[in-house]
Amino acid sequence: MAAPDTDPPAPPRRTRNPELHRRAILEAASQAFAERGYHRATLRDIARRAGVTHGSVLRHFGSKESLFLAAVPGTRDIDALAEDTREPLAARIARGYVHRMESADGNDTFVALLRSAADDTGSAAALYVAMQERTDEVYRRLLDEHDLRHRLPFVAALLVGVTFSRYVVRAGALAEMSAEELTADLTASLEALLHGNSGTGDAPAGQGAGDGDG
Repeated sequence: MAAPDTDPPAPPRRTRNPELHRRAILEAASQAFAERGYHRATLRDIARRAGVTHGSVLRHFGSKESLFLAAVPGTRDIDALAEDTREPLAARIARGYVHRMESADGNDTFVALLRSAADDTGSAAALYVAMQERTDEVYRRLLDEHDLRHRLPFVAALLVGVTFSRYVVRAGALAEMSAEELTADLTASLEALLHGNSGTGDAPAGQGAGDGDG
């Protein structure tokens, strides 16, 4: 008779070091959300993986939603996007996105959110809006008001579509590209979205801060 399934043993409790605890919780949360999705992942399981108490998770992050947002790589790395001005914004977005997603090998937390959207539309929508608000805070330093209203939503939609095609269903032309091809084509697409001719009748959008030569 087969032995019943049991959870793996919890890691040993960590010493009192708030920053170490925070990093351990974020790492455990990223793994749990990627494996189980937002809806099925629990704070108690995340605490067990991190080797901390359930109360410690709540003290650091307050809620499951706040922990998810902190664990999403895109929201953690967005500040670095704003600080790095060595290349045009479209290239920075594409390079950072592809590097993150390819390194995650399909286990990115945002992929988990897209996978769970069909099962829990309300939570997925709320988290997506919260993620957008977090990234918009940084993009306000890089883009003018016209770009924020008329272009940035399409940038977000493009990245969601690429994520779904290449990393969720893993089918079609995007899934068949090499990482280098994807980066180059995504850069060109983002450049067209951010700096193409305006079709709204407003003045053409200018380049964002840190973008271009002047």
